[in-house]
Amino acid sequence: MKKKSKVSQVAATSALVTAAFVATSPISAEAASNAQSLVTKAQDSSKSIVKFYNVKNQKEISVSKEFAAAYDKASADIKKAEKAVQALKNGSEKKKLTAQLNVAKDRKLKAARIIDSVKTAKELEALVEKLNGYVQADSMSEELVETYHALSTQIRKAERVFSKVYGTDNRNAIRNAFLVDAKIAKETVIYEVSIYSLQDKIERFLSEDKTEEAKAAFAMLNRLETRAVQIKEAGNKLHPGKYPELPEMAKKAKERKEKIKEKLPYEYELSIMHTNDTHAHIENIAKFVTAVNEVRAEHPEALLLNAGDVFSGTLYFNEFKGQADLEFMNLLKYDLMTFGNHEFDLGSSSEGHKGLADFVKGAEFPFVSSNVDFSTDKNMKGLFQDTVTEKAENGQIYSGVVKEVNGEKVGFFGLTTEETTDISSPGNVKFENYIEEAEKAVAAFEAQDINKIIAITHIGYDDNVEYDNDLELAKLVDGIDVIVGGHSHTKLDTGSIVDKDEKGVEKDPTLIVQASQYGEYLGTVDVEFDKDGVIINEAAQLIEVAEKEANPEAAAMLKKYSDKIAEIRDTPTGATTAKELANPRTTAEAPTATSVRNSETELGNLITDGMLAKAKQFKPNTVIAMQNGGGIRAAIDAGEITYGDVLTVLPFGNTLATMNLTGAEILEALEHSVSQTPKESGGFLHVSGMKFTYDSKKPAGERIVSVEVEETEDQYTALDPAKEYSIATNAFTAKGGDGYSVFAKAYAEGRVTDLGLSDWENLRDHVAGLKNVEPAIEGRIMDIAE
Repeated sequence: MKKKSKVSQVAATSALVTAAFVATSPISAEAASNAQSLVTKAQDSSKSIVKFYNVKNQKEISVSKEFAAAYDKASADIKKAEKAVQALKNGSEKKKLTAQLNVAKDRKLKAARIIDSVKTAKELEALVEKLNGYVQADSMSEELVETYHALSTQIRKAERVFSKVYGTDNRNAIRNAFLVDAKIAKETVIYEVSIYSLQDKIERFLSEDKTEEAKAAFAMLNRLETRAVQIKEAGNKLHPGKYPELPEMAKKAKERKEKIKEKLPYEYELSIMHTNDTHAHIENIAKFVTAVNEVRAEHPEALLLNAGDVFSGTLYFNEFKGQADLEFMNLLKYDLMTFGNHEFDLGSSSEGHKGLADFVKGAEFPFVSSNVDFSTDKNMKGLFQDTVTEKAENGQIYSGVVKEVNGEKVGFFGLTTEETTDISSPGNVKFENYIEEAEKAVAAFEAQDINKIIAITHIGYDDNVEYDNDLELAKLVDGIDVIVGGHSHTKLDTGSIVDKDEKGVEKDPTLIVQASQYGEYLGTVDVEFDKDGVIINEAAQLIEVAEKEANPEAAAMLKKYSDKIAEIRDTPTGATTAKELANPRTTAEAPTATSVRNSETELGNLITDGMLAKAKQFKPNTVIAMQNGGGIRAAIDAGEITYGDVLTVLPFGNTLATMNLTGAEILEALEHSVSQTPKESGGFLHVSGMKFTYDSKKPAGERIVSVEVEETEDQYTALDPAKEYSIATNAFTAKGGDGYSVFAKAYAEGRVTDLGLSDWENLRDHVAGLKNVEPAIEGRIMDIAE
């Protein structure tokens, strides 16, 4: 290794000394001191802008002269300080002052973000003012569309600029101050602009002979218009005036659409989903929701209609009085409903139709009812509008409703069977002639040039013609295109077409559909109309709900109800039965088979024995009990008898009543009881304390052969027409239900006493007292026809 020379060593030492001297020279120290002074000044001036960029509590956010001056001074001071710091030679000193200066620069940046935001906001405000001017003029134009799109772009820019503002509270304050009004201004005409642009697109397709593309865009236009109406109505409820009426724009858009429509080949299809007679059977509602959702996925504009009888039939109704069903109906977004006879079952209760009124008020859909007069019922008063309207409100009842569906107006009206007076408890609610009211409804729609008319009915497909039915309605009333029916629980797999009137003369076709019962099926129908509103094609089917997967949301909602029902259902009465107590009904294949509505049954005997025993506790001279077969709704399985079993058998909440009748009046009632046999009748009477024979081959009204009454235990004597007897029945029957005018007369004359005892509780107490329940067919009611 070569040694350094002494000269080299001296030179190196000299260099080190020189560097040290330079570092500590007065010039360097002065530069560092000057830089420090400038950094301190920059820090002080930056502190003065802090109050300006903390805007969260400011009533008005702006860049004031004071703010601008403070910002300019801080910017200048920071620039000077930065130049001085960059000139420093001492690395450690430079690093220290740079860190101090960065604090001031950060404050300046935060203030700059506010200044940028205010500048962007002014640009927003200018565009908002410009767009609002066009809106106030209520005139659609290319300039309005351009301004709308410019505002949309500026809103997106503002979102980016505002997102850089320091602090969540400050960002929110900026957004609330400047973005809310801008977005409202944009949303005010979002649908008008979208419709205008889509109409441009359709016209372009037509000019290029792209008919299929034009048709698809036109369908999109219809959906957009429907959604616009829905969104605007909802928006104005939350923020009144957010979506102002723009009648001129709407008029011009409609006129332009009609011109476009004339250039397209006419096609109109209406899709409907329908249910009827669900009778509180919500045990499979989660699967039903899935079925509806699947149809809507394929047909987004499909309507969902209910043809009545949501009330009565299961423990869900006994416990929740329709409110459980209603929660799911609101979830399903039903469009319209009419009333079934069972919607009036609570009329004889102490609260009257309060349950029905609560159901209507809570509905997130309107009702149609053309032949029901609610005006004198205290609970329903104020809920009914005797008018045909295009602006139906949820929770209200109308004679008719007009809905725009897929770009065209469709009329809807509702009918309820006049038989409701006899088979339910309507109280002060009155029912008018279905043909007359249907004709009025059709005329009202046709007066508005509406040629697609849907009747939602609860009168039965082929029910008793003396009252009303859908087949007669279709024949007798011209102009009805589709009847969505209920009441008869008819399973019409592919619908039924009526194309001849009452005289056998050909008429425009009317399609009748009905979806059986208990929510077992979702009915669907797609109807194609020509330009005159005449059906030219239709496809109806029933979707079996049991095959669907349960919707998780609906299943979770159901649990709160099913858990409560399970508690009630599983409570034991303390009684058992060794065999099933059947509740037979006739079928299409066996229309005269043994039925609870045409023959003595073990269960009917059990119920009437319980009624008689309970009545004797209050009126010991009661000798006969009668129960209408239509009020016995289910069988009891072998084994332990629970509350659920009893409630399902007698679900209507009727009370026990006694009345005084002469033997002649009892004979009249029995004649009415067997007048339809061997056909079914809900008014067929099961009896206790009595036995009688009749001949079903004789004319109605002349069928009773013999009647005996058990006035003393195990001793029967012939009924004396002149003698007065005390009998027990349910309040529904006692008031003349099921057409018992003889009972209605006794009720009107004050010969009926309502004991106020629930029918299901009476049966519960009766079986509990028996322990071992063993009713039998005893020959109480015998048909001697050969």
